[in-house]
Amino acid sequence: MKIGIISDTHDNMPKIAAAVRLFNEEGVDLVLHAGDFISPITANEFSSLEAPFIGVFGNNDGERLYLTKRFEKIGPIYPDHHEFEFDGKRGVMMHEPKFIDALVKSRTYDLVVYGHTHEIDIREGGTLVINPGEACGWISGNATVVILDTNTMVPRVIDI
Repeated sequence: MKIGIISDTHDNMPKIAAAVRLFNEEGVDLVLHAGDFISPITANEFSSLEAPFIGVFGNNDGERLYLTKRFEKIGPIYPDHHEFEFDGKRGVMMHEPKFIDALVKSRTYDLVVYGHTHEIDIREGGTLVINPGEACGWISGNATVVILDTNTMVPRVIDI
């Protein structure tokens, strides 16, 4: 299974379109968005995804009601964090890096996904931690996503 991981898109429609094209070309089986979509208009680009979608809200997502409505046909956006299963493994996704070290130490999850910092953070070990960096490229100048092969649990950081 392949999981596409994206965060902090911040209304950069061309970068969202590039990420969606990449995820579709790579044949990902699931897309995770770790928050900060910003505007409901981002649903226009995400609607082209060919894989199931799960998101969580970020601290800058102010129009949550309409974001939820616009993403109804694409996939759910959860209010704070979301626990999920994949390939017999357990994952949790959040926007802000709350209790990351405690989550890793607990060994409750095989995968912890977060965003918010706009910085790539890959920590391999018993629990894999992934922050894909910012897909928007506004702060760092680098627009990135991650594709995770769940058979090997090896993440690939990709510039978009």
